[in-house]
Amino acid sequence: MSYADFLTKKLTGASATEGCMLSVEVKGKSYKGVLMPHHEFSAEDILILKVKSGYNIGIQVDPESTISVLDRPVERVRNEVEDAPKEGLKTIVLIGTGGTIASYVDYRTGAVHPALSTSDMVNAVPEIKDIANLKAKVLFSIFSENMTVEHWQKLAETIAEEINNGADAVIIPHGTDTMGYTAAAVSFMLGDVPKPVVFVGAQRSSDRPSSDASSNLMAAARFCVNGDRAGVFVIMHDTPGDDSFAVHFGTRVRKMHTSRRDAFKSINVPPVAHIDKDGKIDFLCEGRRVSNDKAVANVGMCSDVVLLQFYPGMDPEIFRDVILKSKGVVISGSGLGHVNENMVPLLKEACDAGVVVVITSQCLNGRTNLNVYNTGRDMLAAGVVTVQDMLPETAYAKLKWALANTTSVDAAKEVMKNPLADEMSDRRLLL
Repeated sequence: MSYADFLTKKLTGASATEGCMLSVEVKGKSYKGVLMPHHEFSAEDILILKVKSGYNIGIQVDPESTISVLDRPVERVRNEVEDAPKEGLKTIVLIGTGGTIASYVDYRTGAVHPALSTSDMVNAVPEIKDIANLKAKVLFSIFSENMTVEHWQKLAETIAEEINNGADAVIIPHGTDTMGYTAAAVSFMLGDVPKPVVFVGAQRSSDRPSSDASSNLMAAARFCVNGDRAGVFVIMHDTPGDDSFAVHFGTRVRKMHTSRRDAFKSINVPPVAHIDKDGKIDFLCEGRRVSNDKAVANVGMCSDVVLLQFYPGMDPEIFRDVILKSKGVVISGSGLGHVNENMVPLLKEACDAGVVVVITSQCLNGRTNLNVYNTGRDMLAAGVVTVQDMLPETAYAKLKWALANTTSVDAAKEVMKNPLADEMSDRRLLL
């Protein structure tokens, strides 16, 4: 549905186009916001404005209303010019992959798109340039739900290359929805990486007043410069405000809320550290120090691995082909790691056929233990492998890596049962 004739004339007379900042006076009330596209669900006398809070509102306009343009959108251009390096500062390489942190609103359509240049993001947080020399490159420009194993492999190879070419740290702006999967996969591919590799995201796009993109990015840069910790980490808000950030192990973190700034939590362990708004870092656990060793990327990943969640009434016949045609299966079981007794014969058949079956818990917190109840002992007798308190998505990434980097089923099982990247523990912590 298009605008009413009178409203079209008012917009044309004010030279108002989508993306312009407007002032709209209606029946004695004043509204300010960015003009968004009109769509078929809006009445012909409705203007949609994005207001300062970041939300869209609909305003019913009448012939007596007035519309004026306060500001016009700046044309977006790609800017890949890098500043000259400053002596004495560490070098951080930003590898862009897409996601909300590197996104912007296209005011022609109202949709959010991944940015094509990380330089725009760097320039939006100029204070980072006071603490580090930055280099930026776009490896991918996709939303994280479109990440594949091939993207993980290319990313790990690129990180190792940048470190071996002299980078003191690497920051990866990444979409939050699957950031835990990517961080876990890269953790196993890079092993004892000698520098900090930090994944960072945003829950709200960079052009929103409520965006957390710049503050998360600044916290990541401060950790890279002052933390002296090597490994793969995720850094995100630790509170709904802008006063605290948490550093998580890349293999221990999960997104626990769809939209809150503090959506990411460390599971079964405390965060590695907290960072306050002024950059002070409080470490909560020990870790590897930064070194000058070379980075090695072992990027082999088995494609024939599936991740399943048990549910009451799970029918083994529905999953028979999926399980038996796979080389590895991760099942997120109930409670201590259980499936129903009907599934046990299929799991035994799969294990006998050389399929590695790994059991985790959909409870997330706590450890799997199949020694307590009869069903669990039957599962162990069938040949399944338990992985203590490892997250299901971490177990999925690790099993793909283990099957590709070992020469036998037994060797892959041993890899799954032993920690490689802080992904599991046989201790229960009260958190």
